[in-house]
Amino acid sequence: MGEKSKILIIGGTGYIGKHIVEASAKAGNPTFALVRESTLSDPSKAQLIHNFEALGVNLVRGDLYDHEKLVKAIKQVDVVISTLGHLQLADQLKIIAAIKEAGNVKRFFPSEFGNDVDRVHAVEPAKSALAIKAQIRRSIEAEGIPYTYVSSNYFAGYFLPTLAQPGAFAPPPPKDKVIILGDGNPKAIFNKEEDIGTYTIRAVDDPRTLNKILYLRPPKNIYSFNELVALWENKIGKTLEKIYVPEEKVLKDIEEAPLPINVVLAINHSVFVKGDHTNFEIEPSFGVEASELYPDVNYTTVEEYLGQFA
Repeated sequence: MGEKSKILIIGGTGYIGKHIVEASAKAGNPTFALVRESTLSDPSKAQLIHNFEALGVNLVRGDLYDHEKLVKAIKQVDVVISTLGHLQLADQLKIIAAIKEAGNVKRFFPSEFGNDVDRVHAVEPAKSALAIKAQIRRSIEAEGIPYTYVSSNYFAGYFLPTLAQPGAFAPPPPKDKVIILGDGNPKAIFNKEEDIGTYTIRAVDDPRTLNKILYLRPPKNIYSFNELVALWENKIGKTLEKIYVPEEKVLKDIEEAPLPINVVLAINHSVFVKGDHTNFEIEPSFGVEASELYPDVNYTTVEEYLGQFA
C-alpha cells in the first residue's frame, strides 16, 4: 500500500464523524479535522476534542463557508471525507468547489452513511434528503473528482437499543410488545458505528473502491424485523406480543408526525417496508462489499450488540 494518505474529515465532531476521525488516527493515517472556532469553545465538545488531540489528530481551524481556509485545508491532504449532517448536505457543493480549486485530492467521500441513494423508494420527507445526496453524487461525477460512496445502511446505535420502537429513545429494547412495520419480512442491515469508521478508512487507499459504492453488508448483520424480534426473544427468554402496522397506516403516520420523527419513520418505511437495503444485487460495475474486501475486520454482530441489553 505504501504511504498512508493524509485525510481531512469535515464534520468530524458529529455523530458518525467522530468514529471516522478515530478510525483514521488509529489506522496511522495523518488525520486532519476541520473544526469551527465555536466547536473548540463548546464545553459539550471538550472531551471529544481532547480525545482527538490525544490520538494525534491535527485540528484545522476553518469553516465550510470560508472558501479560502477550506482550500488551504484541502491542499494539506490527499483525501477528503465529509460527514456533515442532514441540514448541511447541500452545502457540500462548497467542498466540491474547494476540491476543484485545490486540485490535489485523490479521493472524496461525500456524506452518505445510509441507504444507497440511487436505489431507494423513499417517500417524503426522507425522499428530499436522499435526493440532495444523489445530487451531490452527480456533481462529483460531473466535475471528474475521484470518489467512494459509503452505503453503511443502519447505524446499530441508533436503531438496535430500542428495536426502532416509535417514541422510544433509550435501551433496553421492548420486553412485552413490539411494533413491526409492514409484514416484517424485508431484510435490513445494521452496522456498529465504530465498524463503519473502520471500513471507511480501509477503503481510502484501496484501488478496488475507487469510483465505486462501498456497501457494508456483513453477513451476520442482515436481519428482517421478524428475525430481529426472534433473536431478541431468544436472548430474553420471552415471547413478545407483535403488532404489525400495514403500509397505509405507516404512510399516514409519516404524514402526521412532526420533524424529525417523520424523517426517521420515512427511512424506516424505505428499509422495512420497501426493503431498500437488500432488494438489489451489488454489481461489480458500480459497487463492492466491505466484509468481502476486508475479511480480517472483526466486526460487531447484531447478536453481540443486542447481548449487552439482555
